[in-house]
Amino acid sequence: MELTIDADGWCTTARRVESPNQDARPDPDRPDGADADPVSLVVVHCISLPPGEFGGPYIEDLFLNRLDPAAHPYFVDVAPLRVSAHFVVRRDGELLQCVPTVRRAWHAGVSSWRGRSRCNDFSVGIELEGCNVLPYEDVQYAVLRALVAALKRRHPVADVVGHSDIAPGRKVDPGACFDWKRLPDAVRPD
Repeated sequence: MELTIDADGWCTTARRVESPNQDARPDPDRPDGADADPVSLVVVHCISLPPGEFGGPYIEDLFLNRLDPAAHPYFVDVAPLRVSAHFVVRRDGELLQCVPTVRRAWHAGVSSWRGRSRCNDFSVGIELEGCNVLPYEDVQYAVLRALVAALKRRHPVADVVGHSDIAPGRKVDPGACFDWKRLPDAVRPD
């Protein structure tokens, strides 16, 4: 499987679900706010809504700011959040794209990598539909590997890490069930 990221930062074969939760990548040397900060980091996350349940519209609803807090008790706290990721890889391997890679998605929160804070500024976030305690599907690994390869062709990506690596003590995803050996481009911190 080969994927392509076009000049505007869209994967040509992903289903586009554009989130409003995005903005320009900041460049301190450009006061005009131009999208200039290069993507050098890929962050792997996991998400399931409600927790431990797969399928359904809730991940998209969260990223589109339309998650109904009355639909599930867990949603009361997460519905007001304004978050996004560049990509979502569903359990069946479907690839969704919510933010073009040339823009900043709101996925990392308080974070740092190699001494640099605010990882949203220089990263692409990929959400795997899953949870911290269940294995991921073979097709998800296949799509993830193809996506990382496409991102490396389009951007100067140096590192591929988990959310837990950039926010230790605060985040644990993609979790203990994620098989890092199946993502050979990943960087495992010492």
